[in-house]
Amino acid sequence: MPPPGVCMKIINARHTKDGFGTVANPERFLNQDYNQIKDYCRSQNVRYIDDMFPPDRRSIGAGLLNDELMIRVQWLRPGHITKNPCFVVDGVSRFDFAQGIVGNCWFLSSIGALTFQKYIFGQVIPLDQKYDEDYLGLFHFRFWRFGRWVDVVIDDKLPTINGQLIFVHSKDPTEFWPALLEKAYAKVCGSYADMNSGTPAEAMVDFTGGVHMCIDLPDPPQNLWELMSRAGQSRSLMGCGTPQGETSAKTVLPNGLVQGHAYTVTGVKQVTSQGQLVNLVRLWNPWGQGEWKGDWSDKSPLWQSVSPQDRDLCLSVADNGEFWMTLGDFCNFYSDLDICCLCPDFLDGSTSCHWKTSFYEGRWVAGMTAGGCMNFRESFWTNPQYRVKIEELPGECSAKQGEKNMLVSLMQKPDKRNRRLVQSLHIGFSVFEVTLLQYKSQRGKFPASFFSTTAPVAQTKKYKKAREVMEFITLKPGEYLIVPSSFNPNETASFILTILSKSETEVHENSDGHNHDHDHGEGEEPEDTGNGEDDESKRTLFQEYCDKNGEVDAEQLQKILNDNILKGDLKSGGFSIDACRSMVALMDTSITGKLNSEEFVGLWRRVVKAKDIFFRSDVSQTGTLSLSELRNAIRARGKRISDDILNLIALRYGTSSGHITLESFISLNVRFSCMNRMFKELSDGMNITLRENEWMSLWMYT
Repeated sequence: MPPPGVCMKIINARHTKDGFGTVANPERFLNQDYNQIKDYCRSQNVRYIDDMFPPDRRSIGAGLLNDELMIRVQWLRPGHITKNPCFVVDGVSRFDFAQGIVGNCWFLSSIGALTFQKYIFGQVIPLDQKYDEDYLGLFHFRFWRFGRWVDVVIDDKLPTINGQLIFVHSKDPTEFWPALLEKAYAKVCGSYADMNSGTPAEAMVDFTGGVHMCIDLPDPPQNLWELMSRAGQSRSLMGCGTPQGETSAKTVLPNGLVQGHAYTVTGVKQVTSQGQLVNLVRLWNPWGQGEWKGDWSDKSPLWQSVSPQDRDLCLSVADNGEFWMTLGDFCNFYSDLDICCLCPDFLDGSTSCHWKTSFYEGRWVAGMTAGGCMNFRESFWTNPQYRVKIEELPGECSAKQGEKNMLVSLMQKPDKRNRRLVQSLHIGFSVFEVTLLQYKSQRGKFPASFFSTTAPVAQTKKYKKAREVMEFITLKPGEYLIVPSSFNPNETASFILTILSKSETEVHENSDGHNHDHDHGEGEEPEDTGNGEDDESKRTLFQEYCDKNGEVDAEQLQKILNDNILKGDLKSGGFSIDACRSMVALMDTSITGKLNSEEFVGLWRRVVKAKDIFFRSDVSQTGTLSLSELRNAIRARGKRISDDILNLIALRYGTSSGHITLESFISLNVRFSCMNRMFKELSDGMNITLRENEWMSLWMYT
């Protein structure tokens, strides 16, 4: 049985710190271990069949094939499709394959770019896999998925009709790496149907785990040519797309280009024509055919105006889907350019400046940390906040201080495996400079007043319904606050914030609980020791309910609390028997399953104190605490907690609307008090292995 969710989150976080989920040590996708499966198949002398991505209609997915075609599909191993199958034949090339009936040109254009980068290709596709005497029908591939590299295991049964592959297929019928790579990615997406439509950037990021830059070609930067030239010389993948037509159909225009279609940028070249320099871009259509018919196309007479050397180097008159066009035509006929690289060092045109990467996972939670965009002034401040300190650039880099020196990327993480079921939000971020002295020492989240008086110094141009948004910005040395958000408030989703900077940069999450793993509740109010007269009245109350042995059990405690704390107002159900059993267990130092007089008095002090804090914090006077009121109530106890812990508390103690009742708040406070005491006792003089935030996560959710 796998560990519970909160435990699993702690385990995953520690694994990430220990190097798990890197390209050298990827996580096992769906917990399938390639080497273990290989050893099992070898010992049993069987060929692998993947029950997590079975060779049937479930893996093809809904809506891709009609019933008539679906019935005709046979899943065959390559050895039953052709004689002498091979994984790779004579190296890899963009001309090896062509698209099938899935509308995944975005994926195949990214594979075309991948074939130019042998190092990255080898990371994604382990090339030691072969059809040989050790063949077991088992293959694996690696992809970067939302912050972690995963190793994806598949069998080699492929969908065919009449013995022909129906999805991506190689032009050499004996070569199968493209079809197997597509199957592995389909498994990650949920099915082949889940790969229908997308953008090249999505797959390029998943192939590299790198930095994605998106350039709006109708409004390109002045240095676009230099940028593309340097990207072409580095370990970068480049893809682009044409604007969508009036319908979603892939209409071929008179100029040969396809509307709403993804292409690969396969090269850039500067040539001299009629005494003038001409910047040319080479593109490739993943259909494997269909080319541009304008200037500098395969049959353009302009090729006769260049030197024989350039003509021999560049021109290939063949309907293979690859062609040249000028940079101007490229910007006119294409809508966007995606560049994905392992690191954006190439942007400077030198190796003197090296970019540093910071990576953070966060979450927007409705009613608590999902404040929406700046249109919603009252709630915007509740969004996750990241404090950034940028140092002066060193050495040669300082001469370029005024240039763009930071790239910020915001990616939303899906809550479902099936790609087509993911409901993306409109997302964006804003960057604020922290200049006022009163805010430089701010501990915890910046309040609404900061955002009402401070304008952002940078932000996304607009909120996009996309997997990822990014901006390339210029920030001078100083302190800043980055606030990622969805457009509308109260939308729950997880995200990844990536910050790349030329200079040394300190970044931390700016929620209340940041960096207090070991402060053991510093500033927390001391326990109320009570006074003799008040305690005597509590003992008198206790005597009214206790049994003949001077003790109360959970059922008796339930009656005491409902009669005296809620005073019979049980519209929310009152204290549950489970809550009372939990309180008895927490306060029962004598381990009898009941509370004696002193244990009851100690509990009662906590209950009364929590009740007082509750009503002081209920500024809306609804009889419940909203999540922002809950945060203030916890602060009133002298305790600061992170957004993650607040999320857990809302899940564990909140109602379906996310509000906290008096009974739940009292139960929470009793647990807080006991948790703090136990953590201090365990950690005093001991090398405790659980940090306080991890300890709190477990206690709050169990």
